[in-house]
Amino acid sequence: MGVALQKLSLADFLAWENAQVEKHEYYRGEVFAMVGGRRSHGRVMLNLARQLMNRLDGSPCQVFADSMKVQVGDDAILYPDIFVTCDKADLATDQIFRAPTLVIEVLSPSTQACDRSQKFALYRRIATLQEYVLVDPETRRIEAFRRTADNQWLFVDMSGDEAMVAASIDCSVPLAEVFAGVDPAE
Repeated sequence: MGVALQKLSLADFLAWENAQVEKHEYYRGEVFAMVGGRRSHGRVMLNLARQLMNRLDGSPCQVFADSMKVQVGDDAILYPDIFVTCDKADLATDQIFRAPTLVIEVLSPSTQACDRSQKFALYRRIATLQEYVLVDPETRRIEAFRRTADNQWLFVDMSGDEAMVAASIDCSVPLAEVFAGVDPAE
C-alpha cells in the first residue's frame, strides 16, 4: 500500500481526506498516498468501466471507477480501480460505498504485490463481494477470484480466453475491448 504518512482515526481520516486534492487510502490508522498510474493502466481502466457500464445499463447495478471510496469494516478505506455495486444503500450514498459485488484492480508494477495480497485480504472481508478481478495491461493476464457457495475463493485464469467474464454480474467483455488502445506487450 505504500509508505504510511500518519496515524488517524477513521472519522479523522475521512474529514482530512475529503479536503485533499490527492487520494489516500486508509488502513488501521495509517494513511497511504495513492500514486499516479501509467497510460496503459488508465486506458484499461476506462475501457473496462465503459464496457461494463454499457452492459449494465438498465440493470439494478452501477459501475464506479477510480475516485470512489470503499469502506472495509471499521479500519480500511480503499479506492478500487473499478467496482460494481447492486446494493440500494450504496446506490444512494454520495461518498462511501460498503457493499460491492465486483472489484477490479488494474495492476501496475508498483501496486501488483499489494493488490494480490493485502488488498485482496481486505476485500475478502466484504460479505457482498462475489468476485475480485486482477487485470495486468503489461502481460495481458486476467485473473479472477470468485466466492463459492461455501465461502471459499476459486481462482479462474482468463488470460487465454476470448473474453473477460465477470460472472458475479453476468457480463462478458472481449479481451480486444479490455486492451483496446494499449500497445502489445514485448
